[in-house]
Amino acid sequence: MFRIFVPGNFTIHSIFKNMYPETIVKPMKAELTTAGFEDLTTPDAVNEAINSKGTVLVVVNSVCGCAAGAARPGVKMAVSGAKRPDRITTVFAGFDTEAVVEARKHFAPYPPSSPAVALFKDGKLVHFVERHHIEGRSAQMIAENLQMAFNEFC
Repeated sequence: MFRIFVPGNFTIHSIFKNMYPETIVKPMKAELTTAGFEDLTTPDAVNEAINSKGTVLVVVNSVCGCAAGAARPGVKMAVSGAKRPDRITTVFAGFDTEAVVEARKHFAPYPPSSPAVALFKDGKLVHFVERHHIEGRSAQMIAENLQMAFNEFC
């Protein structure tokens, strides 16, 4: 049996709330936020964005290689096209824990997945790209998939 001694007034939840240190996550977040993506860091911000009128893209960002090599570059390419969602947003798995949990509630029936990309129209999920649709695919393929959804729903 292992016991963890934690001096001070901490809870296990507060210790493990963020799986990754900010120094690792910050540049990965910046890849999207500097391209105009709104960083959703609270459950309230997630609900407000998803339930807003019009189309909303929610990218579940991640530290994994497929996020770096395909998902982030792919979503940036996709939103640079003629048709794009009214709002482009992101949450970060393993860092903005409560925001990600809230976002995933809106992704049903899809299981938790990161990275992932969800497109909502008037609060309803209309397109979803799971991790297994990102792994092994190029950024261009991800962008083309999303652009087809944008052409249909945006």
